[in-house]
Amino acid sequence: MRLIFVNRFYWPEENATSQLLVDLTVALAASGHTVTVLTSRPAGSALPTREIHRGVLIRRVAGTRWHRLGLPGKAMDFLTFYVRVLGALLFTAQRGDAVVALTDPPLLGIGAWLVARFCGARIFHWVQDVYPEIAAHIGGHAWLQLFTPVRNLSWRRSDGCVVLGSDMAALVAATGVSPDKITVSPNWAPAGLDVQPYEAADGLRKAWGLESKFVVAYSGNLGRVHDLEPVLEAATQLRNDPDIAFVFIGSGAQRAHVQSIATQRGLAQVQFHPAQPRAELARTLALGDLHLVTLLPGCEALVFPSKLYGIAAVGRPIAFVGPPACEIARAVESHGLGRAFDRNAMDALASYIREQRASLELRQRLGAAAARFSREETGLARAVVAWEKRLTPAI
Repeated sequence: MRLIFVNRFYWPEENATSQLLVDLTVALAASGHTVTVLTSRPAGSALPTREIHRGVLIRRVAGTRWHRLGLPGKAMDFLTFYVRVLGALLFTAQRGDAVVALTDPPLLGIGAWLVARFCGARIFHWVQDVYPEIAAHIGGHAWLQLFTPVRNLSWRRSDGCVVLGSDMAALVAATGVSPDKITVSPNWAPAGLDVQPYEAADGLRKAWGLESKFVVAYSGNLGRVHDLEPVLEAATQLRNDPDIAFVFIGSGAQRAHVQSIATQRGLAQVQFHPAQPRAELARTLALGDLHLVTLLPGCEALVFPSKLYGIAAVGRPIAFVGPPACEIARAVESHGLGRAFDRNAMDALASYIREQRASLELRQRLGAAAARFSREETGLARAVVAWEKRLTPAI
């Protein structure tokens, strides 16, 4: 098959959608498909506009990177990429091709659907995040819901929607998408991650002053869909436990706010570190004796925190803070990966952290369950099979 993927980020950039897209496209190219990725090229970048990387043809379009200027800068980044990448798609897609649009930037699938149909290509949506609902729910931009009807139309008139879980599948189905067009294909751990011994992070523990500490780690984007303030409430309850440390690793819209609260409360046991390079991910995840995954109430059908899969792959227990009835809470509890907690139950989370600290046997048992979940229930190989089945034209 001739496959064209459209997303704002791709190799060598290392954000979450880029890493996932690289893993999938390289695997599909290795299976014999002709794969092209249309992505962005920051102004002033030395990256070529066209190159082949691990069997995948990359075509980069010029775009701005003004997100640090706030909302106007982000809007300009989105607009310039929209216009230029859809122009590139217009001259790339051919009749019978399969075009796959991701959700970065938001609502990219609407334009990709129109262009693909004009070219006679098939169109598929890889729904990583559900917009405009996220923007309306966490940003208060209710006016963006004006785009919802045309977004729903692009989903219904597509050849398929690939979603991350059953909660998201139910939301997509509620817009009128035929069930036979919806494929549930979870994300996976970044390639190369496997079970890590605790001593794998000894160097990092020493560098960050965490020797002999029980480390409660949050590794990944500190974005608005993640419920982080309750975690600081648990840290406050544990402030007199000197051998317990909370470590946030990553950046995002909430980092400055969360760091400010920790400083105001005098939480000396809470550390903040920048996102680490992809090559250091295994060691970074090995640092946590217990990992946190969080989700803001109301976002359970709009996003699925894929950090769960990396944590499971290295064999570490998980404490989830979020809606107790959502899919990720069910996965953590049913597969024995750890415990799920409502955001108003931080006293229970604090007790659970003490329980974990006191029992190496408990951590090892939960870590083994996490590794088994990663090995048997998720993975890139399973995703490739699901994608090939969805993308293959019906006879």
